[in-house]
Amino acid sequence: MRPTLRIPPLALPIIFFALTIACGAALLHSRYSSPAGISWTDALFTAASATCVTGLVVVDTGSFFTRFGQTVILVLIQAGGLGIMTFTSLAFYLRRSRVSLVDRVAVGQSLLHDPSFDLGRFLKRIFIWTILIEAAGAFLVFVCGRGAFSPYSAVFHSISAFCNAGFSLNPDSLVSQAANLKLNLVFMTLIVLGGLGFSVVVEIEGASKALARRKRKRQRLSWYSATVISTSLFLILAGWAAIFAAESFSPAAAASSLPERLLTSLFQSVTCRTAGFNTVDIGGMTNVSLIVMMTLMFIGGAPGSCAGGVKVTTFRAVTAFIASKIKGREQATIGRFAVEPETLNRAIVLMVLAFILVMGATMLLNITEGGDIPHAQARGLFLETMFEAVSAFGTVGLSTGLTPKLSAAGRLMITLLMFIGRLGPLFLLAALQELHREQFYRWPEDRLLIG
Repeated sequence: MRPTLRIPPLALPIIFFALTIACGAALLHSRYSSPAGISWTDALFTAASATCVTGLVVVDTGSFFTRFGQTVILVLIQAGGLGIMTFTSLAFYLRRSRVSLVDRVAVGQSLLHDPSFDLGRFLKRIFIWTILIEAAGAFLVFVCGRGAFSPYSAVFHSISAFCNAGFSLNPDSLVSQAANLKLNLVFMTLIVLGGLGFSVVVEIEGASKALARRKRKRQRLSWYSATVISTSLFLILAGWAAIFAAESFSPAAAASSLPERLLTSLFQSVTCRTAGFNTVDIGGMTNVSLIVMMTLMFIGGAPGSCAGGVKVTTFRAVTAFIASKIKGREQATIGRFAVEPETLNRAIVLMVLAFILVMGATMLLNITEGGDIPHAQARGLFLETMFEAVSAFGTVGLSTGLTPKLSAAGRLMITLLMFIGRLGPLFLLAALQELHREQFYRWPEDRLLIG
């Protein structure tokens, strides 16, 4: 009897993402995608950036790649946005194959905060909602673009926005449309919907139907969804105010009106939810704005969404923990509930691991991109490399202009960081938990001077 190869559920998304990136790199390297030719390193970088819905590019997508190459990138974006595991489970369901309980729970944990759900029904709703939102987005982009987007370009940008990818067929992203209020609102709506998470969107749908029917008893959102929405709104508004204030005294502020500055500041705050589009030159922004944007990119969007980062729920849990310690409370409360201790521990460990990962990548990038340059000649390099590292880890795609200038080693490092950022450090935590062994003893405790 042949031994069967058993793959752990947590390894499935890693394998599928790696295979998708490899296939995408092979297709992008072919002459059908880029007649001018692209190196394997750049093809791998672009495929990883598309599959991990990041948006960092080393070549201009609109002019360097053919329509076939652009379509390959678009398919990789869509696959990465929805998640390869989701597509696989959907395929199994449509073929009426039996999905095991382990796979059901694994898919549930990657999409929802609660693993107990009807897999087939939920996947159908994901697919239908995605198609409807992206189709509506493409129509609005085409109409509001005032002739700046062809039908194909409108579809491309709509999918890229909803999947929080940030890939654009325009060499300047959306800088030329910075003053187009309607188009900006369309893109921001797509970005926010893609970054909320499917479970939250489904709940909003139910609440909207209840409101439309004018029910006497208003349907209440779950604690999880309310936390995601309130925290996301707070981060967007706080980022908007901080970026507006930081850019109000820059030389570029004098050349634009107050409404334009308000709009561009809001758009940059929203796009930091890991979308990657920009309506201003990121390299021309102030250091304060870049630091604010790095903070927003590091946090990212909601769990189970197209966004990356440590997630808004992690940020909210950590801030609740800090507030509880300052106030001398035992429990970390958010709204009408307290966060369980196990969740708090995971949130704190995740935040620390992510910070160590980003700082380590920043240090390595400083070595590969200017380790032999004195500080007097490399001023600004540290901030640029840190911005690049945070953008890659958060699968954002914003850059100060460093990406095309990266060395081969730097590009491979960013590729790996995008891969890790898309899968999430929680997979690392889960893998480490598999190595845990229960201890049947306790160490003696003593006080340690702190501060």
